Amino acid sequence: MTTIALNETPRVRAILARADDALVHAHRLSEWCGHAPMIEEDLALGNVALDLLGQARSLYQHAAGIEGAGRSEDDLAYLRDAPQFRNLLMLEQPNGDFAQTIVRLFLHSAFLHPWWQQAMRSTDETLAAIAAKAEKEVAYHLRHAGEWLIRLGDGNEESHRRAAAALDRLWRFTGEFFAVEQTEAALVAAGILPDAAALRPHWNATIARVLGEATLDRPHDGWMQTGGRRGVHSEHLGHMLAVMQHLQRAYPGATW
Repeated sequence: MTTIALNETPRVRAILARADDALVHAHRLSEWCGHAPMIEEDLALGNVALDLLGQARSLYQHAAGIEGAGRSEDDLAYLRDAPQFRNLLMLEQPNGDFAQTIVRLFLHSAFLHPWWQQAMRSTDETLAAIAAKAEKEVAYHLRHAGEWLIRLGDGNEESHRRAAAALDRLWRFTGEFFAVEQTEAALVAAGILPDAAALRPHWNATIARVLGEATLDRPHDGWMQTGGRRGVHSEHLGHMLAVMQHLQRAYPGATW
C-alpha cells in the first residue's frame, strides 16, 4: 500500500495537526448517521461533521501548498499511516453513547472556538481566512453541544449519570488541548498560531458556566493523556483509518 513521506516542516506539521483534528472528529460524528436518538439530531450531527470536513479540506489544501510537493488534500487524508496523524487523542476515541459524543463535542468546541477567534489575527493570511469561516461554525457547535449537555445533566437520573460518566471518561484528554509542542513555539511567537496555553482561562469559564447549568461536577484535574500531536495514538485511530482509507488504498488513484 502507498504511504507518502512528507517534508513535515514545523508549519506544515502545525496545519496538518488542525486538519487531522477536524477530519478525525468529522468521521466519528458521521458514524452517528442513522443512529442518533431523533431525526433532528441525526441531521444536526451530520451538519457538524460536514462543517468539520470542510475545515479539514481547507487546512489540508493549505498544508499541501506550504509543502510545495504537488500533493492534494486526498493524499494527505488517505495516504498517511496512523503515526503520521497529529490529531488530539480525544477526537479518535469511539463515540460511546450519545452523552459521550456530546461531551466530546462540547469539551473540544469550548477550546476550538477561542482558538479560531485568535487565529483570525494570524500573520498567515490563508489560516486567518480559514479561521474567519470556521469560527462561526464552531460557535454553533459549542452552543448546540452545550445545550444538549445541560439537557442531559439536568434531565433525569439516567441522563445525568451518563453525562457524568462521559465527563469522567474524557477529562483526562483535555490537557492535550493546551500543550504547546516544541515545534510550534516559534510559530506562536511569530503570530502564526494562537497560544493554546493562554486559552485555558477562557475554556475554564465556559466549562464552569455550562457544567453549573447542567448540575454536573467538574472532574478533578490530574494526570493527562497526551501523544497525539507526536503521532502516538490509541488503537482506535488505526481501526478508524482502515475503514476511512480503504477505497483509496485498495484502488490507488481511483476517481469517480
